[in-house]
Amino acid sequence: MTAIAVSIAGSDSGGGAGIQADLKTFAALGVYGATAITALTAQNTQGIAAIHDVPPDFIAAQIDAVFSDLAVGAVKIGMLSRTVAIEAVARGLVRHKAQNIVLDPVMVASSGDRLLAPDAVGAMRRLLIPRALVVTPNLPEAAALTGAGLARNEAEMEVQAREILALGARNVLIKGGHGGGEDSVDLLIGQGEVVRLSARRIATRNIHGTGCTLSSAIAAGLAKGRDLIAATQGAKAFVTAAIAAADRLEVGHGRGPLHHFYAQGNEP
Repeated sequence: MTAIAVSIAGSDSGGGAGIQADLKTFAALGVYGATAITALTAQNTQGIAAIHDVPPDFIAAQIDAVFSDLAVGAVKIGMLSRTVAIEAVARGLVRHKAQNIVLDPVMVASSGDRLLAPDAVGAMRRLLIPRALVVTPNLPEAAALTGAGLARNEAEMEVQAREILALGARNVLIKGGHGGGEDSVDLLIGQGEVVRLSARRIATRNIHGTGCTLSSAIAAGLAKGRDLIAATQGAKAFVTAAIAAADRLEVGHGRGPLHHFYAQGNEP
């Protein structure tokens, strides 16, 4: 059976993040990708010029169309800018008994542009985190979800991850990409032991879409039947290699995208 994953997220007109990055990731990892678009953004490698929110009833219609026809093996959730969008997605997940939900709590773009309305954070905590198999916050997102300061070390990362677990998530992957040091360390924390995922930090400014790519790569692994630890380890390796190859691309004048198809050997 064909492995299928769906991305419920915003569109990036520049192609580096959001729905576009998710579909590239699914394709690179051999998974059929479907979508439900929650917002349209006018953006490029230098920032976001405008956001057009998709009406909640149309978000629901997209979810219903996909789940009523396709055998969805995993769901990646990305940009949800407003409370009404979060509510529409939550109802859709319940309606279709969605499994293997990977929630990337997107709040701010890599350019610094805010993507989640401040009054919608509570709705995410209440309606989506309890339905997630895994939540994948970076350090600023984890701080916002817990009301704490930015974690300064792995011990503080674990504390914040466990606070997010207490909101109902089954697992939390707290990402250390915004931290310092020679290695970028992520911690996968659930009900068992802490799984530490470490990779050498790569010196490049071309990291646009890193969080989107990681969460969609995890969803791809889950859709192919891997357990969460294996899916997360595979996703970390994929993202690390895509960042390492990013400078082979020449896209835009700002923070460029990852090279999702580095393994194919044909430069776009």
